[in-house]
Amino acid sequence: MNIAGRSTRIALFASTALLSACIDQAGASKTPASPPPAEVAVMTVAPQRLALTTELPGRLEAARVAQVRARVPGIVLQRVFHEGSDVKAGEVLFRIDDAPFQASHQSAQAALAKAEANLAQTSMKAQRYAALVDTSAISKQEYDDVNVSQKLAAADVATAKAALATARLNLSYATVTAPITGRIGRAQVTEGALVGQNEVTPLATIQQLDPIYVTLTQSGAEVLQLRQALAAGQFKGIGRDEARISLLMEDGRPYPHAGKLLFSDMTVDESTGAVILRAVFPNPERLLMPGLFVRARLDQAISENTIIVPQQAVLRNANGASVMLVDAGDKVTARQVKADRSQGDAWIVSEGLQAGDRVIVEGLQKARPGAAVRTVAWSGAAGKGDKDAKPVVLDVKSR
Repeated sequence: MNIAGRSTRIALFASTALLSACIDQAGASKTPASPPPAEVAVMTVAPQRLALTTELPGRLEAARVAQVRARVPGIVLQRVFHEGSDVKAGEVLFRIDDAPFQASHQSAQAALAKAEANLAQTSMKAQRYAALVDTSAISKQEYDDVNVSQKLAAADVATAKAALATARLNLSYATVTAPITGRIGRAQVTEGALVGQNEVTPLATIQQLDPIYVTLTQSGAEVLQLRQALAAGQFKGIGRDEARISLLMEDGRPYPHAGKLLFSDMTVDESTGAVILRAVFPNPERLLMPGLFVRARLDQAISENTIIVPQQAVLRNANGASVMLVDAGDKVTARQVKADRSQGDAWIVSEGLQAGDRVIVEGLQKARPGAAVRTVAWSGAAGKGDKDAKPVVLDVKSR
């Protein structure tokens, strides 16, 4: 019995030890290992050359506007053009009854013929008298009278020629032609209407739509701020011929053709406090219409060595803006920056960053100051633009 009990105790002890070892092994397997460093996407800061662009409100205007009016009185016999069509300079638009002007023209022609005949008669008489006065066959007085008559006849011819020219003009005005090339609107009179009677009657309006003007307004304070920055050397000026300008339609879509700045006014409107600028745009598709409101983006200066970062990389709180950086030891650090201007989906950082800094763009929720991270290159690009200068829209916009 004693031997059996001792065997039982030994077996129980061995089972207990084996169970304890299994429990310890299972507990050891559940102990959490230190996590691997979080992966973040970073971009390396590099200064860029950017064109500072201001977004301005504007209204489209026809490059040339001609109001076709009746220049002589009469009854409209025919409207030749189609409303809303394109017409060329010199093309016939209306025909006014020209019978009275034909009669006046013929009368002026007859008056001129009569004056010329009278001049011929007095000229021949003056020639005969010139030979007689030398022989004293006629008096000096008679010779002087015939010379004066000749001069009066010449004056009558000149008067008749002027009257004929006037009659010819009035006759030509009875056929109303287009003064410029453009698109004509609706006719403001119909056949049978009496026009030009004691007033200059409007008949139609022609507008030249290609090219087309856009008149812009910019706050005088913004213009002053920009000029002060240029004077301080912060920005580099852009010549008028170099300034690029683009349009945004009312629905936000960009207009496909680039424009050119024509002039910037030198005075500020007293009622609005704004400066007037004018640009010209090609309009081959006639997409732009006079009177339409648009927004224009105008290059006004160049900023050298500008640092821009994606908007999602900038954190904002009550203390201002900050970014998360990865230092040489692949650890996260926070840094305050000054970013008060935007460029599309990017911020312009004027203070706080230097060339070569690695800014965290993606994975910010996993980045904590002092934590180690594993970095990968960010696949996006901040401030896309052309190879020379990239457009930057100032955050302060004219209204």
